[in-house]
Amino acid sequence: MPLLAIEKITKEYDGIRALDRVSLNVQKGTIKGLIGPNGAGKSTLFHLVSGIENPDSGEIYFKERKITGLKPHEISAHGIGRTFQTVQTLGSMTVVENVMAGMHLRMKGGWISSGLWLPSIGRREREALNAAKEILEGLGLLGRWKSPAFQLSLGQQRLLEIGRALAMKPELILLDEPASGLTPTEVGELSRRLLRLKEEGVTLFIVEHHMGIVMEIADEVVVLDHGNLIAEGPPEAVKKDSNVIEAYLKGKRTSA
Repeated sequence: MPLLAIEKITKEYDGIRALDRVSLNVQKGTIKGLIGPNGAGKSTLFHLVSGIENPDSGEIYFKERKITGLKPHEISAHGIGRTFQTVQTLGSMTVVENVMAGMHLRMKGGWISSGLWLPSIGRREREALNAAKEILEGLGLLGRWKSPAFQLSLGQQRLLEIGRALAMKPELILLDEPASGLTPTEVGELSRRLLRLKEEGVTLFIVEHHMGIVMEIADEVVVLDHGNLIAEGPPEAVKKDSNVIEAYLKGKRTSA
């Protein structure tokens, strides 16, 4: 059974169908890429999976349990994390505090405070701090753990946001355009980190305009165009699909 199953999802806004009976699966332990021209319905699909919005019809299942209509915090508690197109780090807090903020559904109490590295903090806070530092080490950010988040580069902030999602110990992370605004060097670093997460057992579902990273790291790619699923399969096959080529060419002509 798939980890995530989306079945005949439809969503309309003011009579315009953003998604039209879309069905797809994400298998456990894989990286699934979601691409398509502007206005294809990619972000809408992520909003529905993460509970920000509800579908007009259709169902969404996670580990065979229906999650359609649940609130975002309930979906997070089931094991789905998410990052967003716009970086949402807590700039006034340190890097490690940002990761610890992602633990709020697993821990209760006012444990996020300044001076978390001081000897006087309690056992629970120390365990949380060590867990957060372990996550940062895996993302290559441990050397900046005491720095304010706003001092990080955009690429580092995107990795930090992934770290905050990882703090929830999710089985699936939805990554919404993680390569947006990054330099080629940062994109390469991001690719390596995402492949490492896959090796560690985290399933990734990625929306991305940066075709290169999707074709490089995804096991499967699904393509939306005007709310319709037009192609799905291995990256090389999708890249050569005539429907996909036409959709992107059409998008370029429209934006010209």
